[in-house]
Amino acid sequence: MGKAAVVVVAGVAIVCAAAACAAAAVVVSSRMRVRSQRRHARNVLQEFQEACSTPLPRLRQVVDAMAVEMHAGLVSEGGSRLKMLPTFVDRLPHGDEKGLYYAVDLGGTNFRVLRVQLGGKQGRVIKQEYEEVAIPPELMIGSSEELFDFIAKELSSFVAREGDGFRPVAGQSREIGFTFSFPVQQTALNSGTLLNWTKGFKVVDAIGQDVVAALQTCIRKRGHEMRIAALVNDTVGTLAGGRYWNEDVMIAVILGTGTNAAYVERAQAISKCGNVLPKSGQMVINMEWGNFWSSHLPRTQADEALDNETMNPGEQGFEKMISGMYLGDVVRRVLLKMAQEAALFGPNVPRKMLEAFSLGTPDMSKMHADESSDLKVVGNVLRDVYGIENTSLAVRKIVYEVCDTVAERGARLAAAGIVGILKKIGRDGTHSKWKVASEQNHVNGWEEVGSPVASECGKTVVAMDGGLYERYSKFRAYMQAAVVELLGDASKDVVVELSKDGSGIGAALLAASVSQNGRK
Repeated sequence: MGKAAVVVVAGVAIVCAAAACAAAAVVVSSRMRVRSQRRHARNVLQEFQEACSTPLPRLRQVVDAMAVEMHAGLVSEGGSRLKMLPTFVDRLPHGDEKGLYYAVDLGGTNFRVLRVQLGGKQGRVIKQEYEEVAIPPELMIGSSEELFDFIAKELSSFVAREGDGFRPVAGQSREIGFTFSFPVQQTALNSGTLLNWTKGFKVVDAIGQDVVAALQTCIRKRGHEMRIAALVNDTVGTLAGGRYWNEDVMIAVILGTGTNAAYVERAQAISKCGNVLPKSGQMVINMEWGNFWSSHLPRTQADEALDNETMNPGEQGFEKMISGMYLGDVVRRVLLKMAQEAALFGPNVPRKMLEAFSLGTPDMSKMHADESSDLKVVGNVLRDVYGIENTSLAVRKIVYEVCDTVAERGARLAAAGIVGILKKIGRDGTHSKWKVASEQNHVNGWEEVGSPVASECGKTVVAMDGGLYERYSKFRAYMQAAVVELLGDASKDVVVELSKDGSGIGAALLAASVSQNGRK
C-alpha cells in the first residue's frame, strides 16, 4: 500500500473516530439533559408534595376550624362561610312507615321519578321502581311553567303505569318527596324559594319562586291529587335513606362531582331560628360545606390558578380541593408545569394539556389504580388523553405520584371535615358522656333512633354517597384511614359506610315519615 493510501485510510479513521466521539458526546449530552429535566420535574413534585402535606396536627386544626365555622353559621345568617341551612326536617324515618310513596329527584340534566311500597318494620321496602328522564335542552333555558309541567307530565305517565304490588294504605293519598339539588331558601319542610340555578339551568322566571308550589300546581293541572310532603336536597335525602336502614346514622356526606354534608343538630344550638324550634328538639342541617374555608387548608399554586379560572372564584374552596369535579384538573396543572419547566413529556408541551379539565378525575383514578410493574395503564391514559407516546417508566412514576398526592390530600381533608362534624355534635370521643347527655331533649323518639344519649354504647354512622367515594378506591381508603387516625380509640364507635343512591328513595321515605298516615 502506498503512502497516499495509508494517509487516506488514516484520515478516514480519524474522521470516523471524530464522528463517533461527536455522536457519543451528543448521546451523553442528551442523557445529561434528560437527567437534568427529570431532576427538575422531581423538584417540582417535591415542592408540590410539601405544599399538599396534611400531617396530623394540621388536620386537627382543620377539624377545629370546621367545628367553629359550624357553630358560627348556626348563630346568625352570614356569620360563617358555611350556610348551615335549617331543613325543617325534624323527623327521620324509623323503619315503621307503611304505604305507597313517590319521589321526584331533580339535580341535573336528567331527573328521576321513583315509587316505593313500604311494609313497616317487617316488610321494609317491599318493592320499588324508578325511571330516569332526560330534560330537553330547550327546557333548561325556557320558562318555569314549561320545565315543571314537563316534570309533572312524566310523573303522571309514571303513576299511570303503577302496576301490581303498589297500593296506598286505605284512605291514604299518594304523597311525594321532592329532591331538588339547587340552592333554595327553605321556609318550611315542603316549601322553598329558588335562589339561583347551577349545572347549566337558566330558567330565569323560576328564581324567587317557591319550587314546591310551581311543581304542585302543574301536578294538579294534570288531574292528580298528589301532595308534595317534603322538599330536600340530595344530601338530606341520603341521610334519610341511611337512617331508614340504620338508626345510628347521624351524618350524611356526598363526595361525587360536587360535595356536601348534612347532619342532625340540637334545636337549641340553631340560634338563628329564634323561637321557631321543632318539638322534636332536633333538626337536620344542610351545611353546604363545599364553601368551607380555613387558613389551615394546604392550598398550592395549582389550586389558586384553578380557582381564578372557575366561574366562582373565591367560593367553594373546600369543594375545589376534595371533589371529583376538580381533582383531575389539579393533577393536570401540576403536569403542565412539569411539561413547561422540565420538558417532562418532550420538547413540546402537549397542546391539549393546556385545556382546563381535559384530564378528568376518572382518568386520574385509572392511573392511580395502576399496580403493574411498568405502570402500563398510566402510559395508556397519557397516550389516549394527550397523545403522549412512549413515556419512560421514570416519567410514569412521576405522574403516578402526582395523582397519589392530590388524592391523599383531598381524602384526608374530607376526613377532617367529617371529624369536625363529629366534634360539633359531641361524638368524636373528646366530650364527656355526661355533658352530651345533659344537652339532649328526650322527646318524639329522636333519643331512640341514634341521639348521643342512645348511642353511648353504640355506633355513630356516617352515610356516604357519590361516585368519587364509591368508585375511587384509593381515595376511599385514604379517607377512612385518616378518620381512624384523627379519632384514635374513639374510631371504634364511628362507622363510615356507603349508602348508595340514597337521595331518591330518601325523599320518598321523608314523605312517609311526615305523612299523617306514614306511621299507622
